[in-house]
Amino acid sequence: MVIIWDKNIKELVGKVVSDKMQKSLVVVVERVKSHPLYKKRFVVRKKYYVHDENETAKIGDTVRIRESKPISKLKRWTLIEIVK
Repeated sequence: MVIIWDKNIKELVGKVVSDKMQKSLVVVVERVKSHPLYKKRFVVRKKYYVHDENETAKIGDTVRIRESKPISKLKRWTLIEIVK
């Protein structure tokens, strides 16, 4: 997906894969990397735990998230907007 660097604040775009927790989401961000020696491209997926105060996002939504201060043991990201 997309990484936006603005004033040292990271923003990512990913897909919601779980919304079963209260005020929390699990978002998967996919990136395409290239092997340094063989130059083959492959997809790297990473899960982020995201704070969703109003519980608006659902499974399958594409969302924009922003890095924030630690909210709980795992949550360091907050929901900015629902893209699609």
